[in-house]
Formats: sequence, structure tokens, C-alpha cells
Amino acid sequence: MSRRIFNAISAVTLAVCLASLAIIMSVLYTHLYDVQMNHLLLETQLAVRGVELNGIAYFDGLDVNDCRVTWITADGVVLYDNEADAAAMENHLEREEIRQALAGGVGESVRYSDTLAERQLYAARRLGDGSVLRLSAPQATVLRLLLSFGPPVLAVIAAALALSLWMASRLSRRIVGPINDLNLDDPLRSAAEPGFAEIAPLLHRLHHQQTQLRRDQEELEKTSRIRQEFTANVSHELKTPLHVISGYAELLESGMARPEDTVPFAARIRAESARMTKLVEDIIDLTKLDSGGIGMQWEDTDLRRVAENAAESLSEEADAAGVTLTVEGGAAPMRGVTQYLYSIVYNLCDNAIKYSAPGGVVTVRTGTLPGGAVRLAVADTGIGIPPEHQDRVFERFYRVDKSRSKAVGGTGLGLSIVKHAARLHGASIDLESEPGRGSTFTITFPGHAPGV
Repeated sequence: MSRRIFNAISAVTLAVCLASLAIIMSVLYTHLYDVQMNHLLLETQLAVRGVELNGIAYFDGLDVNDCRVTWITADGVVLYDNEADAAAMENHLEREEIRQALAGGVGESVRYSDTLAERQLYAARRLGDGSVLRLSAPQATVLRLLLSFGPPVLAVIAAALALSLWMASRLSRRIVGPINDLNLDDPLRSAAEPGFAEIAPLLHRLHHQQTQLRRDQEELEKTSRIRQEFTANVSHELKTPLHVISGYAELLESGMARPEDTVPFAARIRAESARMTKLVEDIIDLTKLDSGGIGMQWEDTDLRRVAENAAESLSEEADAAGVTLTVEGGAAPMRGVTQYLYSIVYNLCDNAIKYSAPGGVVTVRTGTLPGGAVRLAVADTGIGIPPEHQDRVFERFYRVDKSRSKAVGGTGLGLSIVKHAARLHGASIDLESEPGRGSTFTITFPGHAPGV
């Protein structure tokens, strides 16, 4: 970057110097023309005075090296020329400066002289007898100006260019130096320094990006830990029923089981198989929910009817546990994925039944709120959740009381599915619970599912 700044400044400096040289030579050339022409007109005036006083004798012994003198009659015939034979010269009546002098007394022009093979300045004045005296001198060319004034001008330009290059080198280092000294680990500290005021917005943006990167890194690490824990938990949860099934199957295969044990063994094998099947289904549901609901069928439905279907599916389980399961509230029309709305109600009610003592009550309430939002509440009179566990109950395989969880069964994924299914619908979850007095899960769905 420093080299690019240096090269840019150097190129600009060189261009300015060359442009300055061209402008100086142009102005100088114009100025010298005016000076030379005025000087020639003055000399012509003096010569006219001499000729009028002395006639042609004025030219006797005249030795002029840098000026040509020509005396022309009123009809254009050359009477005298100090550099050529007057008798052999052509008529000059049509020359511009002669015509101007005859008409107005004074004439001037600039043209290329075929006789002298160079550009000439001409100044002419009319005498009292009507004749014209003309003086001419070669005009200084640009090349001659360069040869005359070029060395000192070029010396000044070279000095200016050298100074500019030196300053460009220092300036480029001063510009790049602070950037090289930036504390990229803490950009805001550099932004507070006076020398970084111009790039303060960039430093603030770097800070925000670094903060976001750190958050993303932490999220990735957290996700990685969750994934590892999830894999370990899945392996453990699958291994337990597999060991049970394998053990009972081995007993049956070896003939060690008594005939009266066959039915209980088969029932246990079926129960453990059902547990494995439920675990695999829950894992599949979570995987689909993690994908953001891609390919899922959204439709208009009634959450009240979904809740009634889930309650009906759990009625036998509720009766076996001695728990009363009821659905209250009015219609709750909404748009969503019916399969996962059913999973929300089913898992909340299933948990409530399992963690309620005989004689307990589980109540499902549905309804609408102002603005079109839909609310679902599942309340139970069960054992409740201690405050220190309430933030973690939605984690995969997290159990408040592992010993009791094993007794009541379940995969440990129910509330995690509830959380992800609610997020899919843009819903919020509120949990109110007190140990020994039950829990209430409240899910509020917006008027329209996001993205639908």
C-alpha cells in the first residue's frame, strides 16, 4: 500500500511538473513575441527618422547582423535591402505589413520567409514621401527558448521533483504507519486515538465483526458440545433397550427360559422395541425441525381440535395413571404444520401425566387473543420443576430427576421437540412452576406463521 501511495503521488508530481513546464514555455513564448515585436517597431521608427533625414545615404556603412532592413517604394519596388540584391527582388506591394503601412502608417506581421528559411517578424512604417521602410528579425522558436531557458527551468523542476519524491516517501509512510500499528485485537482502543479519526468507522466495523465472529465461534462450540452430548445420549438411550432385548432373546434362544416366562419376556421385548422406535421417531422429528421446516406442509387448522386428538390418544395412559385429562377453551384457528402442533400438545400432556400423582389433573386450554394470536396452555398438579432447572428442561435428554425419569419412561426429547416445534411456528414459551404444586406451560402463536 505504501508503494502504491508513493507511486501515485510521484506520478501526480511528474504530471504537474511537465504541465507547469508547458505552461511556462507557452507564456514565455507569447511574452517574448510581444517584446520582440515592440522592440522591432521602435527600431523601425528610429530607422524611418534616419532615412527621412539622410535619404539612402543612411544605409552607407550599415552593418546589422540580427535585423534585415528593406526600403520599398509606394508601388512595391524594392529600393534597398541589406541582405539581398534589391534589383533582383520581387515586388512587395502585396505583403501584409506593406499594405498595413501604406494604409495606416504602421504595419506588422509574422510569416515564414522562403528567402531566409525561417519564421520572421516584420514591422513597417510609411515615410513622408509615401515609401515604406521595413525591418524584420527572426522569431525565437520554442527549441531556441528551450535551449536558452531550459537548463535553469529544468534544474528547478528537477529540484521540485526530488523534493516532491522525498515528501511523497515520508507522506506514504506516515499514512500507512498508523494502519500498520493498528491493534486489531482491540480496534476501539485505536479508534479513540487522534490519528485514527478518519478510519474510526472502519475500526468500529472491525470491532462489530470481531464481536460477531466471537459469538459465532462460541455458538459453534456450543453446538458442537450439544451434538457430542446428543450423540453420547442417543448411544446410551439405544444401548439400554438393546441390551434388554438381547438378554431376553438370548434366554429364549438358549432354552433357559421356562415356558411360563415366555409371555413376560416377549412383553418386555415388545416394550423395549417400542421405546427404541419412539426414540428414533423423536430423533427424526428433531432433525426435521433443525432443518427449519423445509418441505413441511403448512395448512389452516384448529388448535382446539388438535388438542382434543392428542388428549384422546393419551386417554388410556391418563386412566392408567389415575390422572384426569381435560380440554377446555374455544376454537383456535391458525395456520401451521398439524403434525408438529400435535407433537407440542402430545408431549406436554404426556409429561404432565407422567409427573402427576394418582388423582392429579391435567388441563389443556386453547383460545385466541386480540390481534389474531392463538394461545395454548397445559397445566398440571404434578411434582413441579425447581427454579434452578427451569431454564434447562428444554435441552435434549435433560432430566430433573434421573431416577424418576427412568421409572416413568420416556426418551428425554419431548420438551426439546416442543421447543423446536414452537420456534418453527414463531411461538413463544412461558413456564410457570413450583415444586409440589405443578407446572403450567403456555405457548403463544402469532397470528400468521412466519414465512407462510
